Amino acid sequence: QRACVMSVAMTSTRVPVARASSFDASPAARLSSRASSRLPGAAFARVGTRRQRGGPVGTRAIFGGLFGGDGSKRREAAKAALLEAIEGTQRGVAASEEDVAAVEAAASALERLNPNRQPLASPLVNGEWELLYTTSASILGANKPWFLRPSGPIYQAIDVGRLRARNRETFPFFNAVDADLTPTSRSAVNVQFVKFFIFGVAPVDAPPSARGALDVTYLDDEMRVSRGDRGNLFVLRMHDRDVELPRPEDD
Repeated sequence: QRACVMSVAMTSTRVPVARASSFDASPAARLSSRASSRLPGAAFARVGTRRQRGGPVGTRAIFGGLFGGDGSKRREAAKAALLEAIEGTQRGVAASEEDVAAVEAAASALERLNPNRQPLASPLVNGEWELLYTTSASILGANKPWFLRPSGPIYQAIDVGRLRARNRETFPFFNAVDADLTPTSRSAVNVQFVKFFIFGVAPVDAPPSARGALDVTYLDDEMRVSRGDRGNLFVLRMHDRDVELPRPEDD
């Protein structure tokens, strides 16, 4: 299995033995959500529904709101375009090449509007995030039979103050992985996975090879976009701002 950090998820029950990518890490694959109504804008509520597959999200949808108006309005337009591109892709496992290209274009447009260029210094990065989309086949279980893929929400918790991350799957495997973070820039970290929890309860020490890196390329109070060291894209939305990851020695 592989593991990931500021973008993390989980998929199978085998212990990872090779280098894991930033968001690609977990005992099963690496990394329900609170009601979408917590997030402003109807676009968030539409994530997971199926959009018309007649063609990629048009350039008008991606760029139409990016020019003119204040920064906040442009970001909201760019986020809406990204969520539209994600709709119906089942976190990416059902994405066609056309869908992948559309999501990449929309994510790149949003990244250019990033209001937090030093995300590791921002309190907004902390808390538990829900994975909306990724290009990581290992996290999605894309090469596995459907019944071995995670079907429930996948979450990643970040606690920059303690330099910790936790990825967890829900139904049907409930795998999880804890990781230590080492900042390498104002936006990026190296990730060292330290312990896997098979089916959420059986702890297994992670080998030294279970590591990766992650760069946070967009961050606001409700959405995060990250890039892994293997080139994978991760799009997440805030699920629970209050989640912390205390260490045993904190008690």
